[in-house]
Amino acid sequence: MKDLNKILQSNSIEDLSKEELYGLLKIYAKNWLVHDGCWFLSVEEKHGIDEAINIDRESWRKFTVIEAKRIKEFLNLPDNSGIKGLAKALKFRLYSTINEDKIVIHDNKNMDYYIRTCRVQEARRRKGLQDFPCKKVGNIEYRFFAKTIDERIETECISCPPEITDDNYYCIWKFTLIERD
Repeated sequence: MKDLNKILQSNSIEDLSKEELYGLLKIYAKNWLVHDGCWFLSVEEKHGIDEAINIDRESWRKFTVIEAKRIKEFLNLPDNSGIKGLAKALKFRLYSTINEDKIVIHDNKNMDYYIRTCRVQEARRRKGLQDFPCKKVGNIEYRFFAKTIDERIETECISCPPEITDDNYYCIWKFTLIERD
């Protein structure tokens, strides 16, 4: 942010420039993720990681559908907008502003989603904690997100803690559009 005085003199978010708004969006995304991590660690400390993961899965089951619906509406995506609709929606998730990711669309029915940097895992490592075994949670998160965008899309985990198959990425997800009769 180039001009701190200008920001300090702003009366509202509407007064901020595009660059300043993007900076604020990153702050909001980090704050949201920190809150998510704080509640998870609190439950983990009190009840153990297995119970924390069970609660986290239920939380994501609800949140990811709400997030996908709002993004779908914002982007004016039609129902069953296919792999390209999912790819577009993934680019607008809150995570997309703070994690480095990559989308590879193979054709109209197949796509891979790679997460190169993951603030959750990096924060746990900085704190000396083991990697969060996020596959169980991720299966819920990505499956429900994709199904909300297009009910025909199936989700498969290719690599994700605790089963990392590619050390270049924290996780890799495969999405396949299945045409049904």
